[in-house]
Amino acid sequence: MSEEAGRGRKVVEAYFAAFNANDAEGMLALVTDDVEHHVNQGAVRRGRAAFAEFCAHMGVSYREELRDMVIFVSEDGTRAAAEFVVHGEYLQTDPGLPEARGQRYVLPAGSFFTLRGGKIARVATHYNLQDWIAQVSR
Repeated sequence: MSEEAGRGRKVVEAYFAAFNANDAEGMLALVTDDVEHHVNQGAVRRGRAAFAEFCAHMGVSYREELRDMVIFVSEDGTRAAAEFVVHGEYLQTDPGLPEARGQRYVLPAGSFFTLRGGKIARVATHYNLQDWIAQVSR
């Protein structure tokens, strides 16, 4: 693994460690001011403030832990991807989604990153929304 790839891997690992620790500030410290956050089947959020709002919302509506993480990084350290399994609990109803009653779910997912200057400039997360809806609708 190249030095650049190693640095990129450390940024992605730190991002997911902060996520699993429910540490929004730690995640924010790892993104660029102009970060682009592509949310599964949703609008692109641009900028650190929009990313912070998303993190705050997620912390209220969901409790999630990402497990079985596999991270891939390009040799030049500018792109990365991760595959993982989300183990979560739906805590507060998200508008337009089923009612939250503390339902638990397990969902395969993945994220793609653009890395720039030792930070995350783009993160795009993907999962099967219909699978999630089916799990929390039982």
